[in-house]
This record gives sequence, C-alpha cells and structure tokens, in this order.
Amino acid sequence: MPYSREEKDWIEAEWAFHLHGRSAFLSHEDFSQLLAWEASGIPADAVVGAMETYFARRAKRPRARGFVALSHLEKDVAKAVTLREVLKRAEPVTVDLAGWESVKEPLHSEPRARVAWEAWRGWQANPPSPDSPGFLDHHDGERKAFRALVEVAEGALGPQAEGLRQELKQRLEASKLLEGTPVWRLAWEHHWSRVVCQAWGIAPA
Repeated sequence: MPYSREEKDWIEAEWAFHLHGRSAFLSHEDFSQLLAWEASGIPADAVVGAMETYFARRAKRPRARGFVALSHLEKDVAKAVTLREVLKRAEPVTVDLAGWESVKEPLHSEPRARVAWEAWRGWQANPPSPDSPGFLDHHDGERKAFRALVEVAEGALGPQAEGLRQELKQRLEASKLLEGTPVWRLAWEHHWSRVVCQAWGIAPA
C-alpha cells in the first residue's frame, strides 16, 4: 500500500527528530530509498521503528559516523521484513505472559494495568499473515489494546507525567515539528507511549 502524504511527512519528521533537527529534509537519495521500501510494501511504522533501532545502536558507538543516510537502515528494515515472513508462516501460538515481572511498582500491582497488558499481549500472540484479509483489523485491534495499556500506565505516573510531557515537547519542537498538525500527533503518540512504557519498565510494541 502506498504511503500517505501524512506517513511520508511522519518519516521525515522522525528523521529530523533523531538528528536533533540538523537534517529536517530527506535528500534525493533518501527519498529514492523510501520509495523502494514503499514499493516493497514495508509499512511506514516499520521504517520508523528501524530508525529507532539504528539510532539507538549508533549512540552506543564511541565514534559514530557523521554522515547518516536512510540507506544505513537497510539491515534493520530487512529484519522487519524477515519477521513479517516468519509470522506469515508461523502456526498460532499461546499467549506468552513473560515480561510483566519487570514492570515497576505500583503499576505492577494495579489490576487494571495487568488486565490491559494481558489483553495487548493476547493480540500480539496470534497475528494473521500480512496478506490476510483480517490483517489490518487485527493490527488496529492490537494498537487499541496498546493505547489502553498506555492510558492506564500514564494515569499512574501522577505529577511525574507533566515533566516527561514537557521534555518530549521540547524534543519535538527542536525537530521543527508544528504542534497540533497531523504529523505532530503521530509523532507524539509514537514517542509518548514509549516514554510511558520506559518509565514503568514495559517493553513497548
């Protein structure tokens, strides 16, 4: 499925976000790479996820390369493609509830949070193949379950939440994102859910 204008803007904004606003626009070569992934059917959120993986790895290098191109994400995007193929061939599996033990208190002892987490993990456990007629509905269901978990976890942050919001807002503003736009909302939901999960020790989607 072709990327929407909003999805392309989102990828561009995430690129600037990870580069701290130094490269607000994708180059011609980067855009060509993006079109290649689009033609291959790689979802926009998979490209954004690969971007996060790459930059997290880059930050750990003692001497990270100064020049960064979208093509440097190829290995991480390829892993996403391989995972899709594995899921396509995989038999249904039981829900794996491992991971809740790492969630911090008091959220760990909150029944609503545990129920929301188990519901989300249930959606993750048996995904249909990407070319299945029910794939998009299943994807939407999983995202709704994840947002429900984030909502409970966010509420449990209390006063701490405001400081985290302000920090994320400053980071998005530094990437030249205009608050209130569709791209801002996509970026905010994507990063805020991860900020909340990180605060509680929840492995994000």
